[in-house]
Amino acid sequence: MSLVLDAITTKRDGGTLSPEQVDAFLSGYVAGDVPDYQAAALLMAILLRGMERDELALWTRAMLASGTTLQLDGLSRPRVDKHSTGGIGDKASIPLAPAVAACGAAVPMISGRGLGHTGGTLDKLESIPGLSTDVAPERFRDQLERCGVVFAGQTADIVPADKQLYALRDVTGTVESIPLISSSILSKKLAEGIEGLVLDVKFGSGAFISDAERGSELARTMVDLAGACGLRAVALQTYMGRPLGRAVGHSLEIAESLDCLRGGGPDDLRQLVAALGGEMLTLGGLSADADAGAASVLAALDDGRALESFRAVVAEQGGDPASLDSGGSLPRAPELAVLEAESAGWLGFGDLRDIGRALAALGGGRERLGDRIDPAVGFVLQAVDGDRVEAGQPLVEIHHRGGAALDAASALLRRALQVRSAPHARVPLLRDRLA
Repeated sequence: MSLVLDAITTKRDGGTLSPEQVDAFLSGYVAGDVPDYQAAALLMAILLRGMERDELALWTRAMLASGTTLQLDGLSRPRVDKHSTGGIGDKASIPLAPAVAACGAAVPMISGRGLGHTGGTLDKLESIPGLSTDVAPERFRDQLERCGVVFAGQTADIVPADKQLYALRDVTGTVESIPLISSSILSKKLAEGIEGLVLDVKFGSGAFISDAERGSELARTMVDLAGACGLRAVALQTYMGRPLGRAVGHSLEIAESLDCLRGGGPDDLRQLVAALGGEMLTLGGLSADADAGAASVLAALDDGRALESFRAVVAEQGGDPASLDSGGSLPRAPELAVLEAESAGWLGFGDLRDIGRALAALGGGRERLGDRIDPAVGFVLQAVDGDRVEAGQPLVEIHHRGGAALDAASALLRRALQVRSAPHARVPLLRDRLA
């Protein structure tokens, strides 16, 4: 029996994979020697049977070893990063990274693209005219020394095992496996050569894992796995049963991020950036504790240092810093519609994924990684969760192009935005901290 087939039967029967089995499977799959049907069988066995702590660490380190890692030892700044499990309007990385860099850290942020109902940091950044997130690994060190931030995508030689397995998980019903999610995220973050990681694990209807307890399990697994791999990590569990901020859509979220970088913007976005940034600065040894770190991040937002840091990284990556100014050249949809409340009551949210689906209907989302997106379309909420609204009051601005799919998007928004007959308590943004 081959080691790969042996790995499948071992995991099928609830056993623990050996180092030899893990290496044979991952190295063989990356090399093209293990067929997809065998890989799918092992992934399904992992989904159903799970993984032990040491086994998962072994798997993650083997995924990391399938490619190259960034060589950032000796950098003058401490190296920290953040990862979010994603959601609707989740733009926190965009003001967060430059704010933390303005406080003395280096943030080598390798991010992803939007897929399904969630948006992607890379797509949002690339709505800035000229900006490229195609940054070669050899450029990271110099750029981090100069401005403290790199926004980049995963290259072909960074954890290729993850890139191939992710595509297979997407079509085999194995996306929701907590061990596979954890190893996917941590292998990429370990490849960045960072010293500390903050995880923003969402729960609520707009989150990848909506159930709060299952989200807590994912957060605990990732923090434990990071520790087993020698990386200090903290996880914050945050609410995604309502959009983060008011803007949903690529260039609209850049504009809202710029408001935050100027010391303004929605309160929840500012709160989340401060909380995540405080943890990052503490892990990097730049603050005594998370509260002191959060205060430093807020000061950087308020005094202009964070905005200057963002302008510097935009210029480094080929973008036009002038486009960030008020009245700049960020993409704008040519037409605007307003969705009004049909009755009086209190605004709440149903299935938040419908807002992501509405954005996709307008052309601002993708179902497959190769799909093109329109960075200008999107929504801006005119009322927030728990607000009292009257009949005829604007609930959301719809930024669209020529009315394309406007009716379908409006129907999805009406399903997501619910005017209720009685007030309700707002769920706090921050639920838990795990370290």
